[in-house]
Amino acid sequence: MLRAGIVGLPNVGKSTLFNAVVANAKAQAANYPFCTIEPNVGTVAVPDDRLKVLSDISKSEEIIPARVEFVDIAGLVKGASQGEGLGNKFLANIREVDAIVHVVRCFDDDDIIHVSGSVDPARDVEVINLELGLADLDQIDRRIERSRKQARTSNEAQQEVEILERLSAALNEGKSARQVVLNEEEELIIKPLGLLSRKPVIYACNVSEDDLATGNEWVEQVRKLAAQENAQVVVISAQVESELIELPEEDRADFLASLGVEEGGLKSLIRATYALLGLQTYFTTGPKETRAWTIRAGMLAPQAAGVIHTDFERGFIRAETVAYKDLVELGSMNAAKEKGLVRSEGKEYTVQEGDVMLFRFNV
Repeated sequence: MLRAGIVGLPNVGKSTLFNAVVANAKAQAANYPFCTIEPNVGTVAVPDDRLKVLSDISKSEEIIPARVEFVDIAGLVKGASQGEGLGNKFLANIREVDAIVHVVRCFDDDDIIHVSGSVDPARDVEVINLELGLADLDQIDRRIERSRKQARTSNEAQQEVEILERLSAALNEGKSARQVVLNEEEELIIKPLGLLSRKPVIYACNVSEDDLATGNEWVEQVRKLAAQENAQVVVISAQVESELIELPEEDRADFLASLGVEEGGLKSLIRATYALLGLQTYFTTGPKETRAWTIRAGMLAPQAAGVIHTDFERGFIRAETVAYKDLVELGSMNAAKEKGLVRSEGKEYTVQEGDVMLFRFNV
């Protein structure tokens, strides 16, 4: 399951956002630093209108969406990498996630205290990035010292030292590890380190209700910073998300439309996360269930089958697949077969976004 960690300075709206987007979330949202004492974890269904359409075609008994796990991590402060606030513990929590949702305060409210005394997104982003970078730098420097001793007799250790020195140099210049270009082999070498500042980031600009459709000058500041490191940006309003969960499902679209937007923050966050991590969806459907499966773009059919069960990958024979659009246009699997649109694909087939698949395999 995809895991995303929600981070940010205290009082930027992290826990309010977490409470709103995670079903049955129990995070305490309070107007003082460190109210989140333990990382709160919750899973949400990935919104996908295609599931209902496929379920109606197959007359499925059950719909099972893909799921994303969100981890609400306590507010970091300046000095977190040295243990300030509740730093070290929560830096460790961030190492375990696939992507970071960095909530940045882009609203003004005299009733909500800012830990630094004023709203300044660029400064706030710099504080968090600096702390993550310093934590990485400490880890990298310790690793370099150890690898240098091994490099005398090991080519692999020598290669690792060269990569780590490049990362160290970038971090010392105030860059993030994300900004260092590495090839696939080099990525594998440093992967065990779980570098914080190399994790993909989505900057979630938390704005007031009035700025949700248009953004504001603070949002533009964040966009400029994100462009420098190829990060994603979404504009959300934690307050609007809180109001949405109080409304009946049928009234939510009208409420969002009245604010000038088409979708809520959850959809925006998940869409951005999928794009950032290079993820896509395929479906299985039948009378028993219609289900969405999350895979990495570029996966071959056997690998995609393995997401369901490792036996499917080991014993893979072929995949019967039809494009979602074709299936919906024709209205049934039989009609799609008659038109020759249900294909039999082998081990070299690259699964496409929205494929509807049935796997044949040997036990």
